[in-house]
Amino acid sequence: MNLIRKTILVFALAGSTITTIHAQTMDEMWDSSISGKENPNLKWFKEAKFGMFIHWGLYAKLAGEWKDKRYYGSGEWIMNQARIPVAEYKQVAQTFNPVKFNADEWAQLAKEAGIKYMVITAKHHEGFSMYDSKVSDFDIVDATPYKKDPMKALSEATRKRGIQFGFYYSQFQDWYEPNGGRNTWDFEESKKDYQKYYREKAVPQLKELLTNYGPLGIVWFDTPGGMTKAQTQSFVNELRVLQPKSLFSSRVGQGLGDYRDFGDSEVPATPIKGAWESIYTHNDSWGYIKHDMNFKTPTEIIRLLANVASKGGNLMLNVGPDGEGNIPEYSVKFLRETGKWLDKNGESIYSSTYGLIPAQPWGVSTSKLGKQYLHVWQRPENGKLLVPGFKGKVAKVYALADHKNLVWKKSGDDILIDLPAFDAEAANTVFVMEYSGKIADYDLNVPTTVSNQFKENIVEATFAKLKGNAQIKSLTYSHYYGDWKHTICVTDMKDKADEADFSIRVTEPGVYKITLEYSCSPESSKQEGSMKVNNQAFLFRTLRTSEFDKKAPLPFIKHTVATTTFSKAGVYTITLSPLQNGVELFKLKSVNFAPIR
Repeated sequence: MNLIRKTILVFALAGSTITTIHAQTMDEMWDSSISGKENPNLKWFKEAKFGMFIHWGLYAKLAGEWKDKRYYGSGEWIMNQARIPVAEYKQVAQTFNPVKFNADEWAQLAKEAGIKYMVITAKHHEGFSMYDSKVSDFDIVDATPYKKDPMKALSEATRKRGIQFGFYYSQFQDWYEPNGGRNTWDFEESKKDYQKYYREKAVPQLKELLTNYGPLGIVWFDTPGGMTKAQTQSFVNELRVLQPKSLFSSRVGQGLGDYRDFGDSEVPATPIKGAWESIYTHNDSWGYIKHDMNFKTPTEIIRLLANVASKGGNLMLNVGPDGEGNIPEYSVKFLRETGKWLDKNGESIYSSTYGLIPAQPWGVSTSKLGKQYLHVWQRPENGKLLVPGFKGKVAKVYALADHKNLVWKKSGDDILIDLPAFDAEAANTVFVMEYSGKIADYDLNVPTTVSNQFKENIVEATFAKLKGNAQIKSLTYSHYYGDWKHTICVTDMKDKADEADFSIRVTEPGVYKITLEYSCSPESSKQEGSMKVNNQAFLFRTLRTSEFDKKAPLPFIKHTVATTTFSKAGVYTITLSPLQNGVELFKLKSVNFAPIR
């Protein structure tokens, strides 16, 4: 799994080591990470946009607790976190009896939520199979009192509702097996024979899944290892024979997947061409933890879905059922609310491509041929919506919910739309511009809009133009185990010649406070920096946050460094640089402009 950016990127998978990769551009990075032509079966995937991930296994029975100790982060990793011996973990299966599991209820929830595909864990890293496997007796039929195969019922229930069905399978990590990856507390690493594990368990089980459960839309692999590229290619070829139309995720390894998966809980900063997917948890954990109640609200889900679609990708949102087979109450409730929004606004998501309008203070955009969908999260206070630099010939503008035409006008390359009154608390109100003619593709060089019609205008680090040592990096870090965060920052501004320049378009004259959001290590703190804007140089001294540690939080501080008056509308450049040579100034996340009225 690779992140793409103009410079060195740092990324992580749940449970993997942190890796550093160099790439020149986003598309070059992705082109180097997959092989051959695009899979012709990707059409449905590109159109689907919204998937459901389900992490369900023995860890759901433990619910984040082992021997009176609570664990946080990733519930499916509890065997690894608590170093539970195989002999003891095996006993958990004897009490796993998910009698409340109802395949039709799960599939109907997915249908009502607007889900187009579902992927569920057939075997996670714990090594326990959630289906009737003839390869291992450590499975839900042979090792538990449940004695039934929930995967058979779920595969049938989803297909009845027109939902593509797929399996997650951890092909390398298997903590139950002596030769499986990553159990070092029971088995000596030096004595492992990974090829034996692949021959005797992983490949035979994958063949079972690809043979016994009907046509699979996806086989979702995870944490590859233990194979060369040639061995991985042979592995892929052997499985493809069984289901040529099934899509393989990029985590099969060695660039041999059919589409690209980003890191856990990660969305690229700008659009990515081709088929890709962003995966998120509904709360904090993938597997069920009874004390994890941080569920994303319907508004958060809807905006996350729109944001991912605006970059050209799919969102696969995870739910973690409990040990009895119940999907958490708030997952059920909030997904149904998301489905209600999609019932009215799905046209702006399904089968869409990335928006041609860079993110604005009001929200994001998605595209279809001859249509731009404007996802308005924040209504401008004067009701005048600016769509900057749009060169297509607009025919009409209307609200997607009721198709009522709106008043609009063209001013140069801008479109100005008179918005109707709508609920300020609405998650996402969608408007449509129908147009003809060719318009420019998404352009990183377009100045970022700054308007006094919004309480805050955020200019992200990804839009910086750099000089000297300065770089743009995606930093991956964690607040606690498995809770991955990804933030793009300007880094490595060490000398007076290093600069980060931001181009902004101020749409109305006015007074603004300018705030820098950054992380600053102790050794970088108390340094002087300069921000030049509006023919003035504003000096500041950096404030300490903490060291960057990929396994610890990366806290950010909002530091207001200037108040300035833009006397007229126009394009301005903000230049940030250190005043001394030496250590890095800070890790800059964004520059924020707040109007003072």
